[in-house]
Amino acid sequence: MQFASDNAGPAHPQVLEAMSAANDGYAKPYGADEVTARVTAQLREIFEAPEASVHLVATGTAANALALATLSQPWQAIFCTPVAHIHEDECNAPEFYSGGAKLALVGESDRMSPEALHAAIAAEESRGVHGPQRGPVSITQATERGGVYDTDQIAALGAVARDFGLKMHLDGARFANALVALNASPAEMTWKAGVDAVSFGASKNGCPGVEAVIFFDPAVAWEFELRRKRGGHLFSKYRYLAAQMEGYLSGGLWLDSARRANAACARLAEGLRALPGVSFLNEPRANMLFPRMPRAMHRRLIEAGAQYYLWEGSLEGDDPEEALTARLVCDWSIPDAEIDRFVEIARG
Repeated sequence: MQFASDNAGPAHPQVLEAMSAANDGYAKPYGADEVTARVTAQLREIFEAPEASVHLVATGTAANALALATLSQPWQAIFCTPVAHIHEDECNAPEFYSGGAKLALVGESDRMSPEALHAAIAAEESRGVHGPQRGPVSITQATERGGVYDTDQIAALGAVARDFGLKMHLDGARFANALVALNASPAEMTWKAGVDAVSFGASKNGCPGVEAVIFFDPAVAWEFELRRKRGGHLFSKYRYLAAQMEGYLSGGLWLDSARRANAACARLAEGLRALPGVSFLNEPRANMLFPRMPRAMHRRLIEAGAQYYLWEGSLEGDDPEEALTARLVCDWSIPDAEIDRFVEIARG
């Protein structure tokens, strides 16, 4: 009953087979190999962006921080939500790699509104040389609370950014999960909606460790390459990053894996929804949910070996019916039997 994180799940065998195939013989280093060329072509085709620049790194933090550093200046503000991964979980990496750009928080939830974004951007550049200047917007898809921006919502945020002459970045650590939830195309969820750069995640969806940074305007490609090298994120044996991505993309595995994870999450949500005393922090749409469950239910589950994070509240307490919020995440590999077992134990 492993629901702590999709980071904890196994790599997909197809991805490992692709890595093994890439291990045969010699290949040029630093991205000059044939596998990288194929992956670049694959991603350009998937995003309907034949001129896009494609760069691979091993971690989501590197993808986000280096992308935002490329889009910003040290004296600018990067606009994001208060629960954005770049704000809460990356140890100030965007500030570090950008040379000091400030994160400006927009709204109070996991998804920003166009109105809140407009107000936050307008509030900057109000103190001349003494204050932060306006910089890029960064949104997360799917969000850190399991939400998903519809494509028209992304487009509305993109329109606000363009009104101020700013770029927009999309943190897509769970890009595939959001995409299949929307039944949209990658182009519709990114550059057609005003996104200039995307961190295309694969590690949470079946890869050992690879992310793609895609710029739809290739003019910044060289700067990103310099920042990646200077920041220590250019792999010499780059083909092993590329092989992961090739295995992930081949035959639509990335979409199939996301559908499996989302379906598992929907099954889990359906089972929990039928139990007394259970509610949800928000409506789950991808592969992550935040149920509020009685303390006694949590105790039964944890004593039975269930793995997940208690998000709000404590197991210590006298009231067994007090509702405590948990975070449950489903990966591509979770069996239905484990989901059903979790629900049965929760039922008591």
